[in-house]
Amino acid sequence: MSKRILAACGNDCSVCPRYTKEPYVKTEKELAHTAELWHKIGYRDHIVTNEEIACTGCKEDNWCRYNVIRCTTDKHIKHCGQCLKFPCDNIRECFKVTKSFEPFCKRVCTEEEYALMRKAFFEKEKNLKDN
Repeated sequence: MSKRILAACGNDCSVCPRYTKEPYVKTEKELAHTAELWHKIGYRDHIVTNEEIACTGCKEDNWCRYNVIRCTTDKHIKHCGQCLKFPCDNIRECFKVTKSFEPFCKRVCTEEEYALMRKAFFEKEKNLKDN
């Protein structure tokens, strides 16, 4: 098993269906399935291209709803779990909003898809506390 990679907000990139950085390369078919899944869940209003769905991790110029990557970059830390103010109001809101998607995701996803989504996105707080 390859090492776990945490995003600034606590997402587990190593199991994320979008993450394509070595050694987590995805096939064209896997990325297309992810684009379809994001549409089914409601994360996108249409099925996007494989290039648009693919991700290589947090970068300061990436769009981030909570500006988590900018905050961690400014503080020279890898993720929020390393912050002296963890958990701040901003990351608590991030956890809350992310968790609000979980019931719908569980309803529309297959068991396998939901298990992947849970591990990749719905365990942010646990991931950050454990590291």
